[in-house]
Amino acid sequence: MNFQNPEPEITSLKLNGKEISILRLDLLPTAYNGNKWFKLKYNLEEAVRTGEKRILTFGGAYSNHIYALAAATKEAELTSIGIIRGERIEPLNSTLRFAEECGMELHFINRSEYRRKKDQDFIENLKYKFGDFYLIPEGGSNELGIKGASEILSAVSGYDIICTPVGTGGTLAGLIYGKESLAEVLGFMVVRDKTIQRFVESNSTDESWKLIGDFDFGGYARYNQSLIDFINEFKSDFSIQLDPIYTGKMMFGINQLITDQYFDSKAKILVVHTGGQQGIKGFNERFDHILN
Repeated sequence: MNFQNPEPEITSLKLNGKEISILRLDLLPTAYNGNKWFKLKYNLEEAVRTGEKRILTFGGAYSNHIYALAAATKEAELTSIGIIRGERIEPLNSTLRFAEECGMELHFINRSEYRRKKDQDFIENLKYKFGDFYLIPEGGSNELGIKGASEILSAVSGYDIICTPVGTGGTLAGLIYGKESLAEVLGFMVVRDKTIQRFVESNSTDESWKLIGDFDFGGYARYNQSLIDFINEFKSDFSIQLDPIYTGKMMFGINQLITDQYFDSKAKILVVHTGGQQGIKGFNERFDHILN
């Protein structure tokens, strides 16, 4: 595998009258594009360095992380196990179908078991069942994932505000670490999880960041017609695909904050497009093709 950092494109546009720049991690030329490339980079390097041949991780049925890790481990000639939240439903959605096609071994557990994914005795039981493995947590959010995410902004400078969607908090923590000293990072939460604040605080002493929790649309993977209409209109206007789980909610929030005159008129804003378009096919399969 080539672990050399790519240089993402930047697209500039006017949203609701405000000029913003979008860091296009969605255009990275790999199946594991978006922020996942950066979060997996050092984890996979470490697995190779230590001689581990099997990677185990966690994710939901439409997880970008599961999709990305399956592709990355196939390329690195490693094996992988995905512990999936919920029941196996046939036919598999496009995300899980792709993961299996890449050779990932999928195991489904109920939600109460899944909530124990960080418990040491639960991990030991998985080792008893599967043998030795290199563990990458849900979303790739560990110390090595944060290290990789800190390099997202390595070729970027001159922005006052950096915006990113937030799921587990690893990308947010990395951006805080890697940003220019005077820049502020805004994390748009896509799930109501109080542990995100504690996770980021435990991994950063920089206080120039803020979590925005007003645009999660009720929780992870939840949506309404306003969000769907916004995503479709955004694609029509700018030829940029947003997803309804992460980037759509973030951009919807940014658009509303512009309306509310939240941003200083002179502030230079960079929006990190973290990818996630792979999940749209499965989303449309489930919800009657509501996204263009």
